[in-house]
Amino acid sequence: MDTKTTTEKTGESADAAGTAEAAAPVEEKAAVALDKQDTEPATALIDGDDNEAENEAEDGDEDDELFAEAAAPASAGIGGATAAVVSAALGAVALTGTWTGKVVSERETLLGQIKTSGSGTPAQQISEIYGDAWHSTALVNGVFALIALLVAVLVLVLPGRPAWVRSVAVAGAVLGGLGLLLSVGTYFDLFLSLPTAGS
Repeated sequence: MDTKTTTEKTGESADAAGTAEAAAPVEEKAAVALDKQDTEPATALIDGDDNEAENEAEDGDEDDELFAEAAAPASAGIGGATAAVVSAALGAVALTGTWTGKVVSERETLLGQIKTSGSGTPAQQISEIYGDAWHSTALVNGVFALIALLVAVLVLVLPGRPAWVRSVAVAGAVLGGLGLLLSVGTYFDLFLSLPTAGS
């Protein structure tokens, strides 16, 4: 009886030890799995933060590019509009005359009077006093007209200009062209010739 009981107890102890040994790896596996579950969300959160930071950086770069693209056409549009208005103003000035042209004309008149005082013939007086002043005024106006024409053509050649800027530039080109035509004709006496002494 004692031997059988001892054998049975020994068998039960062996079974319990085997069950404990079998249960130990299961508990270790469960602990490892829990550790993985605990670390995976943290890793996912870190990865998510990195992705959000990268997305925000990309969004910032895109915003900077859009701002630069928006600022460049704005500055280019202001420059084109200014050039168009300047060309129209210069064309109008070339047709009506300038203060600079008046000063140059008066200077030539004074020089002509000095040169022909006392000894100049009527033809020389007409040429020196009136002709040179006339031609000097035409030359100054022609320079303004040429500048107006060049600026207007430059505005029209550059792409991406609004319609009203192109319209003002066309007006400047027309005024500059007319002013240049009149200045050349006046300088070379094509429209009106200088009076002669006998007339």
